[in-house]
Amino acid sequence: MEHDFTSIIKDILKGNFGDLHNIIFEKSELVNYLNIKTKSAVKGSKSRGNFANLYAIYVLVEDYISKEFDKDGDYTKYEGSVFTNLFKRQRELPFGEKLQNHALNSRMNEEFKKYFPLCEYQPIIRNTETKRYWFNENLLKVKIDENYYNLAKCIIQIINAYVKTKKTSFQKFIEFCDNMNNMPIREQQDFIINLLAPNSDARIFEIVSYSILKYYYYDQNIYWGYEIDKIQKDNLKLYKTGRTNANDGGIDFVMKPLGRFFQVTETFDADKYFLDIDKVEKYPITFVVKSKQSVDTIKAKIREQAEKKYSIRMIVEKYMSCIEEIISFCLKTHILFRHGYLFYLLELPSNCKVFARFT
Repeated sequence: MEHDFTSIIKDILKGNFGDLHNIIFEKSELVNYLNIKTKSAVKGSKSRGNFANLYAIYVLVEDYISKEFDKDGDYTKYEGSVFTNLFKRQRELPFGEKLQNHALNSRMNEEFKKYFPLCEYQPIIRNTETKRYWFNENLLKVKIDENYYNLAKCIIQIINAYVKTKKTSFQKFIEFCDNMNNMPIREQQDFIINLLAPNSDARIFEIVSYSILKYYYYDQNIYWGYEIDKIQKDNLKLYKTGRTNANDGGIDFVMKPLGRFFQVTETFDADKYFLDIDKVEKYPITFVVKSKQSVDTIKAKIREQAEKKYSIRMIVEKYMSCIEEIISFCLKTHILFRHGYLFYLLELPSNCKVFARFT
């Protein structure tokens, strides 16, 4: 697989190994894994960065180089890197301050195996009792004829180049957001619509959808109280809960005072919807879906899968009744500019046209 960042990877290999760079690129599973993980480098800030697994590699290879095992020494006798040091170092790296331990412990190995099922080497080796970690040196060396070439420094250079590219892209994204009011409305429209597109990063979609829904509900009022002569008026408030796209099993948004739950997703997999419903003991949930398909189409797909999986209609109906509403932003979105604010004219599932302010 080749993409725009592939040429940068090959340039780094060429700078270190000259005419052998193409052979090394073809023979190294680790370099090819980095090639797969860096395909979002030039796709803009709305594409996923994939830093967790890359940084799991980075901190271990960095430790390998710091002990000069890339030059000499017997790495097989090394006592291993201490987990707390590796974890701390991950969080010191750009975009790494919120990373968890999953990549170091299992996810990087699992994903590598998925891409290279025939490779006999597991990238990250760990001792669960001592909490010591190693990177599999077999993946850091490539044999050409009778010579071995160590790729450790190249691996660090490739990841550094990728991070630099993503930082530049992210900085441009921030600058664009800061300067939006000074730009033509057409550019503002295209920018926001792209953030809602099905190919956008799930984290960006979650943030933008929250901003839209927050202001969509903000001007809607509810009258409630415990006594008939003490009814109070409240506007609907949407709260964001937990970290964005954290895969922590939580609910994404909660609304007061209705106690309504919202879950952001980009899948049509009925199992995912029903799992979220089971998490809250079949409490009704509104799903915000990253899709261009209509609400009716999405719901029909979920029902079709449910009917195949469950032969009992009563069970299907129970789960489907827990889907309080489905919101798909990408169905019909128009943007207007009023009074210094950017507004979305949305057609929501109820087919009512509403204005939502995005600041």
